[in-house]
Amino acid sequence: MPRSRRGAESGTGPVLGRALRILGAFSAKYPEMTLSELSRRSGLPVSTVHRMLGELIAWGALERGDEGCYRVGLRLWEVASLAPRGQGLRERALPFLEDLSQVTRENVQLAVREGTEVVFVERIAGSGAVPVLTRVGGRFALTASGVGLVLLAHAPAEVQGEALAGPIERFTPGTVTDPRTLRRMLADVRTNGYAVSDRQVTMDALSVAAPVHRGGTVIASVSLVVRHGSASAPGLARLVCTSARAISRALTTP
Repeated sequence: MPRSRRGAESGTGPVLGRALRILGAFSAKYPEMTLSELSRRSGLPVSTVHRMLGELIAWGALERGDEGCYRVGLRLWEVASLAPRGQGLRERALPFLEDLSQVTRENVQLAVREGTEVVFVERIAGSGAVPVLTRVGGRFALTASGVGLVLLAHAPAEVQGEALAGPIERFTPGTVTDPRTLRRMLADVRTNGYAVSDRQVTMDALSVAAPVHRGGTVIASVSLVVRHGSASAPGLARLVCTSARAISRALTTP
C-alpha cells in the first residue's frame, strides 16, 4: 500500500489537514488546552499533536503558556484579521456602530453569514448593558439572534431550507424552533425591514437587527441588544435601521 494512502487511512491524514484539526480544536469554551486535551479534541494521536506543535508555535499560530497549556497565537490572529469580508466591512461600519453605542449605551453588534451560521465581526459592549453570549469572531445559529434572523431572511432559498431542516437549537423556553413559525418570522423581517429576537437567546435580552446592503445584496446585519422590558422594539428599530442605512451608504462610497 502506498505510504500516502497508509497515512490517510491511519486517521492522521495530510499534514495540512492535521494542522487544521489542531487549530480547529480551539473554541470559546476551550481557549487553552493541554497536549492531551488537544489530542482528544482534534482526534489525533498525542505523538502526532506533539510533533506538529513545534512548527505551529514556531510560525506563531499557537503559543505555550507558563503552565504548559497551548493557546492561539497572535500571528494567526493577525492573518485572520485580514479577511476582506470582515476587515473592510468593519472599518466602514465602525464609526456608525460607535455612534449607535454612544447614543444608546447598549450592546451593538455587526455580523455576517457564513453557511448556516452567524459570524460576529464587531461588538461594542455598553456600560451596564445586559450580558450577551456573543464575541468577535464567534459563531451562532442563524435561527435565534436578531442578526441571524435578518441574514437568514435574505439568504438563498437553499440556505434557508438547510437552516430550517433541523434540528433547530433551543437556547431558552422562548426560542422559536418550529420551522413554519420561523418562515413566517422571516417573511415579516423582509416586509418590516428589521428583525426582533425577544428572549430567544437569553431570558433577559431583546435584540433588534437590520440589514446592511451593498449593491442590492444583504451582506451583513447590525443589531442592538438591550435588557428585556427596558425599551420598545419599534423604537430600537428606528435607531438600528438608521445605522444600517448609513453603513450601507458608506460601503458604496468610493
